Amino acid sequence: MEGGKPNLTLVYQAVQALYHDPDPAGKERASVWLGELQRSMYAWEISDQLLQLKQDVESCYFAAQTMKMKIQTSFFELPPETHNALRDSLLTHIQNLKDLSPIIVTQLALAIADLALQMASWKGCVHTLIEKYNNDISSMPFLIEILTVLPEEVHSRSLRIGANRRTEIIEDLAYYSSTVVTLLTSCVEKAGSDEKMLIKVFRCLGSWFNLGVLDSNFMASNQLLMVLFQVLQRDETSTNLHEAASDCVCSALYAIENVETNMALALQLFQGVLTLETAYHMAVAREDLDKVLNYCRIFTELCETFLETTVRSPGQGMGDLRTLELLLICAGHPQYEVVEISFNFWYRLGEHLYKINDAALHTIFRPYIQRLLHCLARHCQLDPDHEGIPEDTDDFGEFRMRVSDLVKDVIFLVGSMECFSQLYSTLKEGNPSWEVTEAVLFIMAAIAKSVDPENNPTLSEVLQQVVLLPESVHIAVRYTSIELVGEMSEVVDRNPRFLDPVLNYLMKGLREQPLASAAAKAIHNICSVCRDHMAQHFQGLLDIARALDSFALSTEAAVGLLKGTALVLARLPLEKIAECLSDLCAVQVLALKKLLSEESTNGKSADPTVWLDRLAVIFRHTNPIVENGQTHPCQKVIQEIWPVLSETLNTHQADNRIVERCCRCLRFAVRCVGKGSASLLQPLVTQMVSVYQVYPHSCFLYLGSILVDEYGMEEGCRQGLLDMLQALCMPTFQLLELQNGLRNHPDTVDDLFRLATRFVQRSPVTLLSSSIIVHIIQCAIAATSLDHRDANCSVMKFVRDLIHTGVSNDHEEDFEVRKQLIGQAMGQHGQQLVSQLMHSCCFCLPPYTLPDVAEVLWEVMVFDRPTFCRWLENALKGLPKETSGGAVTVTHKQLTDFHKQVTSAEECKQVCWAIREFTRLFR
Repeated sequence: MEGGKPNLTLVYQAVQALYHDPDPAGKERASVWLGELQRSMYAWEISDQLLQLKQDVESCYFAAQTMKMKIQTSFFELPPETHNALRDSLLTHIQNLKDLSPIIVTQLALAIADLALQMASWKGCVHTLIEKYNNDISSMPFLIEILTVLPEEVHSRSLRIGANRRTEIIEDLAYYSSTVVTLLTSCVEKAGSDEKMLIKVFRCLGSWFNLGVLDSNFMASNQLLMVLFQVLQRDETSTNLHEAASDCVCSALYAIENVETNMALALQLFQGVLTLETAYHMAVAREDLDKVLNYCRIFTELCETFLETTVRSPGQGMGDLRTLELLLICAGHPQYEVVEISFNFWYRLGEHLYKINDAALHTIFRPYIQRLLHCLARHCQLDPDHEGIPEDTDDFGEFRMRVSDLVKDVIFLVGSMECFSQLYSTLKEGNPSWEVTEAVLFIMAAIAKSVDPENNPTLSEVLQQVVLLPESVHIAVRYTSIELVGEMSEVVDRNPRFLDPVLNYLMKGLREQPLASAAAKAIHNICSVCRDHMAQHFQGLLDIARALDSFALSTEAAVGLLKGTALVLARLPLEKIAECLSDLCAVQVLALKKLLSEESTNGKSADPTVWLDRLAVIFRHTNPIVENGQTHPCQKVIQEIWPVLSETLNTHQADNRIVERCCRCLRFAVRCVGKGSASLLQPLVTQMVSVYQVYPHSCFLYLGSILVDEYGMEEGCRQGLLDMLQALCMPTFQLLELQNGLRNHPDTVDDLFRLATRFVQRSPVTLLSSSIIVHIIQCAIAATSLDHRDANCSVMKFVRDLIHTGVSNDHEEDFEVRKQLIGQAMGQHGQQLVSQLMHSCCFCLPPYTLPDVAEVLWEVMVFDRPTFCRWLENALKGLPKETSGGAVTVTHKQLTDFHKQVTSAEECKQVCWAIREFTRLFR
């Protein structure tokens, strides 16, 4: 905050504006100003004063939240001698404000918990808190709140307390856990029918279960467990209490995942949950959906916990199959939300049985899966009064998609063919209503691909019957039947006699607005699978493509149809391809020309992306087999189209979205004809570089990487490509050197290093001998700390591949030159690189990036192990050894052990494992 500490009146006014200013701009100004205050050093003192003055709920909430945030993110600002005073002051505040508002109590409880976790000098905090407030009934709610959030915060992402401190805390909490449970038990005895207190107790108990520190033998015989199940058995339990008790039981079940080591508690929970079946039926009878969902969550968690036991010893002891019966009872509930809760369990059960692959086990579980599939088919039925096609974007549509995925995963237990035949016979023999027919077709579509299409009379019969469906049936049935036909393209491929009737059926659908997109998708599927058979129908596909906008297609479906057409086009005789490709592109090219001419006459800008995307998909999937020495049939067409693309790019050069689509289209054009696009290279690079100077769209860097990939091996192109790289790098570095430049432009970082990596792969000596390489390496070192998945991955791949060119002796004649150039680069940047990597993986990067970091360190080490040992030692010396709260982050032994593990590693995965363990000390 500039201008020193703001006075309290000003802070009050800002808080009032934040909550009550009717003008959104006023709210926004207040929010920005208060955000600055929270980041400043004055926030500590001001929050403390606001909490003391206790003027109103808003100012106290702001102050409590600020306190919590400061302790989480800026604890290092406070000198150690102030820690005790801060603790005492927070405890005074929570005591004074306990009746003002529960959300303020929660924020202060979080602040106290986060302080306790970071403040190494506050020993046995649980014990001191219980001693202090145990006998004061009015303090009990906030004491329990602190004891609830404390275990939750141990693994909080916002606190980097490190593995050593975390282990110390968990041991401490485990030691005092029985004291906490005893406190909670006495609270329940005193609470009587005080529902709020019971909810707090259950939440707190659940939190300790989640941390996994409760003694399971102690808990097995504890009264709290009985109380939990009594609450869940009672019909008159309120919704909120029921939910809290359910959450707690679920946490307990999750905590005993390792059943063998928690036998006594496992048995109590197992028997306790089985007593809830009657209560479930009661909730169903009362139409209390909240309670029904809670019971289903508990039953599912029970099945998940005992999954391995059930598979290992089905029907015996805690492998009792009544657990599956409970889930199937829930699956019978009319609301689909209930069965959906159990999907993850059924998926895991299927996965387990698939891995074990034991026919006897399959026989035991098959009837349960059959009943599940029966329920799922019923849940997938649309309402009898539903009009139009099935919606796939609403909640029910998403549920049906999840059913489809689950059915695919468990169908092997029942047998795809057997299930498919059974479903078909229900349609053939009965006379089901339209909604039953549609749901059966939907499930058949889910499994059609897993049925073996070889000589399969049932599949052939289904196809024959489906394409004969009259237009008078409900449109949803026609829609799903079209989807089924699309899934049966393998059958069509094996039985070409069906191709004509199938295409006729799909063409009917294509002409009807609600069915058009589904029909287009099915045609696309058939083109992909039956490419050779479809060649004779190419003219028909071309006619559809020419009239694409006369059909009511979604953008995705239209692009899909063109993809199918291109796949078939690539199978035509070479001499026909050029002419047909030209025809296929003509519609899109004419549309682009029309837009450009309209623009020049009336100055209005129209969006060309639809046409660019369509051209892109055509180029992407037209990949004929061209022998060496033959001219690529697409070359001429792409040369003809280039001027239109170039002009479109120029016209829309300021619009990132359109430029991106232009580059994407050009990328696939270049990929399509490979070296055949040589005549475009000069004009394309010139245009890219000139637009990039004014509008640095990162997609130009990506397109540059494609050109390097295609032409980087050509001696005559290398200098031109290097000039392109240097010209693109200048504006890029200017952009990335701005404040927060790397963080604000991750796409640019990603694409820059893709381009640099392509150069390393295609022409390393050209790049390493240039003057630009130093700047690229420095930029890479700075960007290693960037927490962005794609960008970080690109940076690490560049550094890894760069060093690797000096390691891998691929017997190319330039190996010695490469080795020498890498040696120079490492001599200049090696120490900085290793130090920055260690700092980044300890403080900036999420764990999933560590394998990439390990690969870079591995390459540095393979290149020059003795020097790397020295660099790593220096890097480790630079890391902080203790936290601002006075806890030891890393011991001398942990540092030397890590150094030894890495430097003596014999393969990269050992380095990765060592880094994973080591960085936990700083998280």
